[in-house]
Amino acid sequence: MNNQTYYELYRRSSIGMALTDALDDLISEGRIAPQLAMKILSNFDRSITEVLADRVKANLTFKGHLDTYRFCDEVWTFLIKDVTFKFQQQGQNQSVLADKVKIVSCNSKRPGEQ
Repeated sequence: MNNQTYYELYRRSSIGMALTDALDDLISEGRIAPQLAMKILSNFDRSITEVLADRVKANLTFKGHLDTYRFCDEVWTFLIKDVTFKFQQQGQNQSVLADKVKIVSCNSKRPGEQ
């Protein structure tokens, strides 16, 4: 079994928050132990990372005004305003506008990995 640890970024996504809420309910009802919930969240971190890397084939470009950026503990954080996203997937183009966007970017390889 792979002992690699994965980033917990996707726990703040809508599906990650829904999973966390459901696990909190199960713990408070005494239906599962907190240790099991942590194991489930670790599996979620691994699964979502692998699925996004393997199955997402769409292209995305975006343009906006960089408001703030930060690099701390090998993690980049960008705050962008007035953003236009352009998606291209299977010959279809779509644009989406947003007032502000936060992008968090982590190195896909941990220190010491090749």
